[in-house]
Amino acid sequence: MQNIQNLFQQHRRLAISIALLILLMGCALFSSFISAYNPTWQGDILSDRYLSPSLQHPFGTDKFARDVFSRVLYGGRISLTIGISVCLIMLTVGLVYGTLAGYWGGAIDALMMRILDFLLAFPIIFLIIPAVAIFDMNHWYLIPLLGLTGWMEIARLVRAEVLSLRERDFVLAVRGLGFSRVRILLRHVIPNCLTPVLVVAPLKIAEVILLESGLSFLGIGVQPPVPSWGNMISEGREVLVQAWWIATFPGLFISLTVLSFNLLGEGLKERFQVKHS
Repeated sequence: MQNIQNLFQQHRRLAISIALLILLMGCALFSSFISAYNPTWQGDILSDRYLSPSLQHPFGTDKFARDVFSRVLYGGRISLTIGISVCLIMLTVGLVYGTLAGYWGGAIDALMMRILDFLLAFPIIFLIIPAVAIFDMNHWYLIPLLGLTGWMEIARLVRAEVLSLRERDFVLAVRGLGFSRVRILLRHVIPNCLTPVLVVAPLKIAEVILLESGLSFLGIGVQPPVPSWGNMISEGREVLVQAWWIATFPGLFISLTVLSFNLLGEGLKERFQVKHS
């Protein structure tokens, strides 16, 4: 208890962000217990559509008389799952690629960086639209697609750290002892370049959540009737004046979630005193 109190006093931004994320993830994870309605269940369209927020429906209902509160909570589960899963893929690929490029250096590093520059210049939307048009896929296709096309910035960050670490005395010492490159990378280089990667991870999750919401808003992400914050805002824009709650509450949850992850990233940056270039 004393450690938690000290954390809050010394790193208030970090503590607040962690508390908000625990609350948001708890609501998303236990949405079926918190809400009394199924997110895809349709009520009586003639009498229950576009009901304003009340005790029975805290966030009101939509055009199909579905409970917006349950849909927002379930949509949060999907957005958070996609965001965290994509970030794990980004971290894994970026860490491996950046480590190999930075440690080997020379012509290998130059070639890998040119490939990286090409990938950074290629718009991801040109991959997503054909994939949606050609293949009949559900929304989980976003996880590998976004993960395998968004790791380049992390790779650059890791490469910069490895370029610095490989000239440090402890790396030169273990290299002089005859240890293999694989052991040096796994035991000495990679563990020492994880801190800036972990600081960037929450910011990447927030970025992915915004991207997924944008794609769903455009109709090429999570498809109805599966609820997503993005497609809920898209549905609500048609009746923004008549039924403002349909688009407002998903938008608030997007803002709160992204803000929480950004605060977590900034809090970790202060905690570990990481400087971004």
